[in-house]
Amino acid sequence: MERTFVYLKPNAVRRGLVGEIIKRFEQRGIKIVALKLFWMTEEQAKELYKMHEGKHFFRELIEFVTGGPVVAMIVEAPRVIEMVRHIIGGTDPLKAGTGTIRGEFALTITKNLIHASDSKESFEREYRIFFNENEIVNYYLDVQDDI
Repeated sequence: MERTFVYLKPNAVRRGLVGEIIKRFEQRGIKIVALKLFWMTEEQAKELYKMHEGKHFFRELIEFVTGGPVVAMIVEAPRVIEMVRHIIGGTDPLKAGTGTIRGEFALTITKNLIHASDSKESFEREYRIFFNENEIVNYYLDVQDDI
């Protein structure tokens, strides 16, 4: 099993897409092992996006992700990093595949509804910004034997 970090940006929450997005993960057999709704702090946002510091869109991105509640989660499944990125689609909604979350619901690159770790290394760094180990729940999902 593999884990990845995902968070739904403020516009996904404001537009009432949280259930739809989680449903898409669950329908694929992806198990949620941590989940929370909260306001991301500026410090958390800057740490998450530190690789973009100094770029022209950095300030706008930080203001956007701290401008409303977000839903963060850790999910688990075989090859889940690759699977989640396939489900959410490319960063640019106009180039994201048909049927992907961004392809169906996002409007702009900056406000593209959702973020997901792109590697095991990114997951290890990113989830620690938002979750403690005691917030991760290990349990058996009935569908596990079928994936």
